[in-house]
Amino acid sequence: MAGRDQAPLPGGLKDSGCGGEDSFLQALDRCIAAAGKGFAIGAGLRGGLVIFAVMARLRKASLLLRSSGGRIADKHLVRNALKETLRYGFFVGAFAGVYTSVDELVASLVGFGRSARWRSLVAGAIAGPSLLLTGPKTRHTSMALYILMRAAVLAARCGVKSKKVGWLFSPVSWKHGDVLLMCLSSSQILSAWILKPDTLPSSYVSFLNKHGGKDMSVVRGIRELALREPLTSLAKIQEHYRDNGTEIQLDPTMKVPCTMIHANQLCLIHFLQFIGDAYVRSVMVYLPVYLGPAVVVHRQGLLKRPFTILTKSLLGTARSSLFLATYCASAWGWTCLLFRLLNGCNPATLALGTFPTGLALTIEKKSRRMEIALYCFSRALESLGLCITSSAAFQPHHHRLPKRTDVVLFSFATSIIMHCYARERDVFRSKYLNVLDWVFGVPRSDDPVQRSVDKKRNRAQKTKEDGDDDERANSAA
Repeated sequence: MAGRDQAPLPGGLKDSGCGGEDSFLQALDRCIAAAGKGFAIGAGLRGGLVIFAVMARLRKASLLLRSSGGRIADKHLVRNALKETLRYGFFVGAFAGVYTSVDELVASLVGFGRSARWRSLVAGAIAGPSLLLTGPKTRHTSMALYILMRAAVLAARCGVKSKKVGWLFSPVSWKHGDVLLMCLSSSQILSAWILKPDTLPSSYVSFLNKHGGKDMSVVRGIRELALREPLTSLAKIQEHYRDNGTEIQLDPTMKVPCTMIHANQLCLIHFLQFIGDAYVRSVMVYLPVYLGPAVVVHRQGLLKRPFTILTKSLLGTARSSLFLATYCASAWGWTCLLFRLLNGCNPATLALGTFPTGLALTIEKKSRRMEIALYCFSRALESLGLCITSSAAFQPHHHRLPKRTDVVLFSFATSIIMHCYARERDVFRSKYLNVLDWVFGVPRSDDPVQRSVDKKRNRAQKTKEDGDDDERANSAA
């Protein structure tokens, strides 16, 4: 009994000498606080995105509808936006609350030290089904794959530290591994956008339609030519260019679709003109991405040094906009070049032509490259998976897949991430650690010397990252 009384308390709680009731109240306080903070983060992030979407839709609706019917539609739009915001708040809040509750319960029943190696793994997996709170019929395969990619990166960083198997994870430490990942993602995503758009989320297809900068008749024409289908879109393509002041006559026996893409322009001239137009569209995407966090996250610093923070935000907007504009322009540029070199258009040339498009990622800041590459790679994996499962060869095995694959993948990913958070904290960037610590509470090491080392290492890492950010900002200026 004496040994049991002196056992470490769960979740990093300290023995205050007041007995088990105080320990229980501290654990309960931790769980409630985590759930509340999780709700605030989920609702805040999703609410911010929803506000921009609602404003854009309301502005479009105000231009088209002035009647009472339009106002009723607007009310439904706002109501649905509020529901979505609350659902995401409940999802993140439930995840944080369930994770901390399971963590505390297992530590209390099994013992903090004895369950340290696997407790966070189990708690993360059990908390994963909280994803269902976003809507029982809403699937989040893209998000689940993105989280899984983040988990794979963390697991690989842990593997790199191993003396025995570290060589297996050496690609993670490649200098331009993020660019290679982006090239692979671009090949799948851009090819799917033209050939099989139904394998991409509708919102993502809308994004590509807008920043692809082409009328949909042009995209359909390229698809028909690549798949050797009858070219039924030629008349609409000619009408589209005629409406824009350009007369062209498309050959139904064509092999290279360059005249579909840029009419009578040379490929190089089209690339240069397209990148200018694409830059304007890209600025409207990245301006809220950079100015939003500047106002919300750095609101105190904004009062003390507004010029420095706003300058960094505007420089970041300009740089990221140049990346997106170059990415979109080079997608057409590389494919045009390959079409002419190989004198043909088919799915293979589309995949090869869109592969080097990912090189545009080198324009972005190094700290952002892997985030963008992983996001696009998760989209590419989802699209590739749908292409495979929709094929005739896979149909006999389709019934073997779980109905909610996204929940399974998400739970598997969160178990890995939370295990790394509790046991391998040095594989996280300090900025992410600060957020996780704020929500879940700092995991306690059972070794006081190791706790001191962790604190010093995190402090040194944060100082280094802050110095790197300042250095990048000065060099950009």
